[in-house]
Amino acid sequence: MKFLDEAKIFIRSGDGGAGACSFRREKYIEFGGPDGGNGGRGGDVIAEAVDGLNTLIDFRYAQHFKAQRGHHGAGRERTGAAGKALTLRVPVGTQIFEEDRETLIADLTEAGQRVVLAKGGDGGFGNAHYKTSTNRAPRRADPGWPGEERWIWLRLKLIADAGLVGLPNAGKSTFLSSVTRARPKIANYPFTTLHPNLGVVRAEDREFVLADIPGLIEGASEGAGLGTRFLGHVERCRVLLHLVDGASEDPAEAYRTVRQELSAYGHGLDSKPEILALNKSDAIDEETLKRRQQELAEAAGKEVRLTSGVSGRGVREVLFALLREIAAAEEAEELAQEQREAGNDAF
Repeated sequence: MKFLDEAKIFIRSGDGGAGACSFRREKYIEFGGPDGGNGGRGGDVIAEAVDGLNTLIDFRYAQHFKAQRGHHGAGRERTGAAGKALTLRVPVGTQIFEEDRETLIADLTEAGQRVVLAKGGDGGFGNAHYKTSTNRAPRRADPGWPGEERWIWLRLKLIADAGLVGLPNAGKSTFLSSVTRARPKIANYPFTTLHPNLGVVRAEDREFVLADIPGLIEGASEGAGLGTRFLGHVERCRVLLHLVDGASEDPAEAYRTVRQELSAYGHGLDSKPEILALNKSDAIDEETLKRRQQELAEAAGKEVRLTSGVSGRGVREVLFALLREIAAAEEAEELAQEQREAGNDAF
C-alpha cells in the first residue's frame, strides 16, 4: 500500500429537507386543516479514527465527500427521513486542519475518537407547524437549511513509542528490519527510505512500536534533501534512538548535524529522551571504533552504545534502554493524568 501522510479534501454536509404544505382532505371532514410534515435533517460529515490504517491513500483519488440531504416532509404530518451521515475513516494519529493549514480542528490520537466536521442543515417546517388559534389554515412551508461546506487538510502523524533518527545511510532501516518483522527497502546509497516505516519490537514480555523516518542532512530544516516533512511522525514518540554511522570519518559532526536539524524543527523534538548508538560497529576495527566512540561521547555529553543491525551486537541492550525510557514516560503520563483528575474533583 502506498504511503500518504497529507491530503486536502472538500466536505459538505447534507441540506435539510423542505417542509410540506398540505391540507387534510377526507370525505365527511369539512375542515381538515393543515397536515404538512417537517423536512428531515441533513446528514453530518464525521471523522473517526480507526485501527488498521497507517496511510491517507484513500483520500488521494477521491477528494470530494458529501453527506446525504434530508428527505422532504409530506402530507398527514409525515416528517421526512434524516439524511445518512458520512463517516470518514482515518488512521489513528490524524490531525485535521482548516484550509489555512494552521488552525487545528481535531487531533485523533485514539481509536474510536470521532469529531463532527460539518453539521447537516435543519429540515424546514411544514404548514402544520404554523397552525395557531388565529391562523387555522397557514400556507407557509419552509425550505430546508443548507449544509456546511469547507476544504480541510488531513495530516497523519504516526503513533509510535520510539523513533529512529540519523543521517542517510546510518543503518536505520537495517536496524528496524533486524528487531521487527518490518521489511523496509535497504540499499547502499543515501535516501533509500523515502517514507516512514513502522515495526513492532518484542523484548522479553513487552512490545513497543518503532518508527523509522527518512534520513536528515544539513539544511533539512530549509528544505535540503527530503526536508523535515517526516519529522512529524516522531513528534509523538516517547524516546528517540539516534543512530550514528560508525564507519563515517567524523561521527561527532554527524551527530551535531542531526541535533541542529531537530532543534531547528522545534515541536519539542530536541528535548525528548535520546538513546545514542554508534551503529555498524562490525564494519571497522576495534581500535578505531573505541576512538570514535570516545569522540562521540565527548561531543554529545552522554553515553554512547555500540550496535550493529547486521551482526546483532548491542541490539538487545539498546532495546532494553528504550523500554526503560518508554516505561518512565508512561509513568509520568499516568501521574499527570491522576493529578489532572484530582484537580477536577477538587472543584
